[in-house]
Parts: sequence; structure tokens; C-alpha cells
Amino acid sequence: MFTKSQALFEKANKVIPGGVNSPVRAFRSVGGTPVFMQHAKGAYMYDVDGNRYVDYINSWGPMILGHAYEPVVKAIQEYATYSTSFGAPTELEITVAEQIISMVPNIEMVRMVNSGTEACMSALRLARGFTGRNKVIKFEGNYHGHADPFLVSAGSGVATLGIQSVPGVTLSVAEDTLSVPYNNLPAVEQLVAEYPDQIAAIIVEPVAGNMGCILPQAGFLEGLRSICDKNGIVFIMDEVMTGFRLAKGGAQELFNVKADIVTFGKIIGGGMPVGAFAGRREIMEHIAPAGKVYQAGTLSGNPIAMIAGYTLLKTLADHPNIYTQLEEKTNTLVSGLREAFGAAGVVYQINQIGSMMSVHFAEYPIVDFSSASGANNELFRRFFHAMLERGVYLPPSAFESWFICHALGQDDIDFTVEAAKASMQAIKA
Repeated sequence: MFTKSQALFEKANKVIPGGVNSPVRAFRSVGGTPVFMQHAKGAYMYDVDGNRYVDYINSWGPMILGHAYEPVVKAIQEYATYSTSFGAPTELEITVAEQIISMVPNIEMVRMVNSGTEACMSALRLARGFTGRNKVIKFEGNYHGHADPFLVSAGSGVATLGIQSVPGVTLSVAEDTLSVPYNNLPAVEQLVAEYPDQIAAIIVEPVAGNMGCILPQAGFLEGLRSICDKNGIVFIMDEVMTGFRLAKGGAQELFNVKADIVTFGKIIGGGMPVGAFAGRREIMEHIAPAGKVYQAGTLSGNPIAMIAGYTLLKTLADHPNIYTQLEEKTNTLVSGLREAFGAAGVVYQINQIGSMMSVHFAEYPIVDFSSASGANNELFRRFFHAMLERGVYLPPSAFESWFICHALGQDDIDFTVEAAKASMQAIKA
């Protein structure tokens, strides 16, 4: 079934570390050989062996309207004839920045970068430069990219591979990174009291997507905002995943909580490599060349990424009912999965908000990294492979969120639910 993928993986291991260019793709958490994809359209991906899959990764979020969305593809093709890069300003960069500002509350300026990692790294440097402080508070299991400070108690691939301490991250960096459990306000308050006037920023995934999909408990984000206000701390929301996915204005709009700096990625590039950080003018003008906090990138504002992102963002802005429809599709899928798991007699938790969700085989609510780690991840491994064999592509780790796309139809949901029922029967047999 995966003959060509197996051959390609063996070949890749000779020239690429681990055979992949991003660790979770290696299937280490679920075992087996990663599937090499050839093309995708709408809600489906097709591998090199000719197998079709209903896709619940959607490139880890950006394919919110489905793969190869025609207006985005046409826009990329048109702009590629002008040049793939100028290394000079373009009007399109202004257009995209204006579009983002029009959709997202509480931001006045945007700086384009090339990835979510770069956006979060730059946001943290900006917060330190703005406050003159060094320490940062992050949350266990939150993943903000692979910059050194964020690999302390990180989720996502670090959790998937069971890496507790990352070689190459210096002790001084680790000492300036204070990590506490997600959804635990008292722990944050304790750290702020312990390090008065030393904390530059608190950075958080407003909805965690890298230890499964984990929602903020009532009052958590509001409490963080209050702590930051009282102590002169910059509040950073990492909306690389949630930005433009959970609502037109992202988590800030959804939860009505305002951040000082917001980071973006994924959807704002329509599948092209891109990132951005944004915030109030008084903070953002500390970035060079307006200020002294240096940040630069040769391909920042790349025209192909800009037109792809703008085309997708404009569609979402002009059709806000897409978010309601996405949530309805996800609700239907969750209902079907509950039926499948219930019929199989397995204990499970499904976390969901909008078009993000995750499945955890556990008896207790999944509210942080500790509870996610304690779930039956061996059962998830077996479930993943059973679904893969039946034509459903899930995230190859229990620590990752599922992403639903608008191209997903009722027939696809029915297909997925039937695959889940058959998978659970096969697992129990």
C-alpha cells in the first residue's frame, strides 16, 4: 500500500536528517513509515502510491478553504511572472498589512517575516527591547517555534519525540525562560511575585494547538491580561494557529481579550512560507529602522507569499459565514466520532473550538500538557494507523490539533465516521 513511500523514506534518510524536514512528519510518535504526498485538491491528499486521504491536517492549518484553492493558485501564477522576489518594497506589502489590521482588533502596525518561528522570536526580542527586561513566562506544552527560549518545556514535535532537554539551548537562555502549566493563573502570579520588574513578556497560545487542542479555561486569558497590566509586562498572543482560523479577528476577537503583540503565520500566507508580528504603534515603532530593536529578513514580504495570503484573507473577510459553516462541519464530525468511540466502549475526550479539535483516549479532561501526556497514546497510535489504512489522514501525533477545512463535505464526514467505527472494531478484535 505504501511501497513508493517506503522507498522514498529510505532514500531521504541518506540525505535529510531523520528523512524529513520537520520532525513530526517522521511518524516517530505513531510508528511506521511516513507517507509521501504527491498532490492535493480540496479536502483530499494523494500519495505517491496513488492512495487518497481525507485530510485533517490541512498543512497544519493554512488550507482553511482546502488544498489548491483556485483563486489563490491563480494569483500565485500571475504574480510569479512579475518576479518571485525583489528585495525591495512593494505596494502589495502595504495592502496585506492594511488587510490584517482591518480584520484584527487592537493592532496598528504589522511587520512581515518568513515563518511563525521567526514571528515569535522577533516578538520576544521586541518585548525585551521595549521593557528593558530579560525574562519571559511561557506555558508547558505551548510551542512557539524552535527559537532557543521557546524549546524550554515545549509541546509539538519536542513532546512527540520525548525530548525533555534540547542540546544547544544554553543554561542562560533556559534561566531566563520561566515555564508554568497552561491554565494555571496562580503559578503565573507566583512567578511574577518572585521576579519583580524582571519579566518582559508573557507569551501564550490562546488556544493551545501543540499538545492537542486545549482551550483556555474561563478567566485564564483575562487573568493574564490583568497580570500584565499591573506589572508592566508585554502580553504576547501566539496566533500562528488561531489567527484567522477561529474567527476573522482570531482569538482576540473570539475571547474579547486584547494582546500587546500578536504573532501570525500559516493562513496569512495561504500555504506559502510566511509569518508576521503586529501590535500597537507605540510598541511596534521600536523595531528597526523606526527604532533600535533590530529585525530583518531578505525574503520578508515576499510577493508570492503576500498575494497568496491576501487572496485568502480577503475571501475570509468578505465571507464571515465561512466560520459558522466550519464550526458546523466540525460539530458534525465530533458528534460522529463520539458515536464511534461510544459504540466501541473506549474512554475518550474530544476537545474542540471552531474548526480545531483533538482526540485523547483518557478518562479525565485534557486541560494542560500533563493531562495530555497521561492519555493512552498507544491507543491513539493504533487508531492513527487504522484510519490511515482506511483513507483518513490524521495528525501523526496525539499532541497535535486537527484542522478542518471548508472544502470538507458531508460525504467526507460520513466517510470519516465510518472509518472510525471500522478502525475501533479492528483495534478491539
